[in-house]
Amino acid sequence: MIQAENSLLASYAVRQDETGARVYPEEEHPYRIPLQRDRDRVVHSSAFKRLQYKTQVFVYSVGENYRNRLTHTLEVAGISRTMATALGLNSLLAETIALAHDLGHTPFGHAGQDMLSDLMKDFGGFEHNKQSLRIVTILETRYPSFPGLNLCEETIKGMMKHGAEYSGSNLGQKRKEEGPTLEAQCADVADEIAYTSHDIDDGLEMGYLKLGELKDLSLWSDAVRKIKEEYPDLSEKVFIRSVIRELTNGMVSNMIRTIESRIHDWKISTREDLNLHYQEGKRIATYEPEYGEKVRELKSFLYKTLYRHPSVVVTSDRGRDIIESLFFHFRKQPESIPETYRQRIGSEGLERCVCDFVAGMTDRYAEEIAHSIGFKTQIH
Repeated sequence: MIQAENSLLASYAVRQDETGARVYPEEEHPYRIPLQRDRDRVVHSSAFKRLQYKTQVFVYSVGENYRNRLTHTLEVAGISRTMATALGLNSLLAETIALAHDLGHTPFGHAGQDMLSDLMKDFGGFEHNKQSLRIVTILETRYPSFPGLNLCEETIKGMMKHGAEYSGSNLGQKRKEEGPTLEAQCADVADEIAYTSHDIDDGLEMGYLKLGELKDLSLWSDAVRKIKEEYPDLSEKVFIRSVIRELTNGMVSNMIRTIESRIHDWKISTREDLNLHYQEGKRIATYEPEYGEKVRELKSFLYKTLYRHPSVVVTSDRGRDIIESLFFHFRKQPESIPETYRQRIGSEGLERCVCDFVAGMTDRYAEEIAHSIGFKTQIH
């Protein structure tokens, strides 16, 4: 099975038999290759299931038609798989990295992450990508023979983000020396493509964005022009969804074309070639320069208009307050923390264990616990 899978891969892809060892040795499965097991372990994890009740932009209580952290993750996985397949890469690795990339996200989206980062600044810090690694290496408790999910080395390295500090980690050092695989880069850019597209979709449906505000954005107007030429008589709802789809397809296609062009121009034929260019500061997974400017214009618009929308800010601030309230409550009453977290207080410190517990909560559970301890302001 592995040889058949490898025959489909480009020479610079991660081969199915070169995914790296697991920290805790295991016998190979009789009919699932290592990355299939990794993907299944991520999907079966408790942290993955909790993503359905974690905020993307809008909290769960505003309605059921908006993306949550789980649906976002599934969209990222789909885009990652598409890009990797088109480029002859290991699509199973790209998909698995994408499925695991947000496991460590807090309740209430980036507002929750920012608050935990502030609260933990004197205790080792907090960053959701690193928390995802803690989950798959330590915090999940599903298997009798090892902590975490015991994923393959290439999956773990792929979850390590560029620029983040992974001091004390042998794999972190290897990731720094080798650079990210192209599969990991696909998962990274797929994240940006997914949220850029679906945040516009949700923002319009929520009424926080208006079509008239988007018309002067180059990327949006290009997509509108193409859809109107092909389908001049669409209803507004179908029109918007068609434009969003064209926007997504445009970003994915431009990224694939640019990567293909650089593979050719830079004469990349091995993973070592990729690493050499990485060490020289050359990024292969980028848009064409002019197109990249259009993407940055669109993202800047979203930041100013959607992410800083007064109603989004209000719910974000309330989420921050809930996280702060929970952190200090459990810091004062550690006996209230579940035993699975409390048992590591001696080795990792009280604050880290409180952080792990709070970060793993869903929006709904965090809100319920906060109100049970006297927090009065509810998110609507």
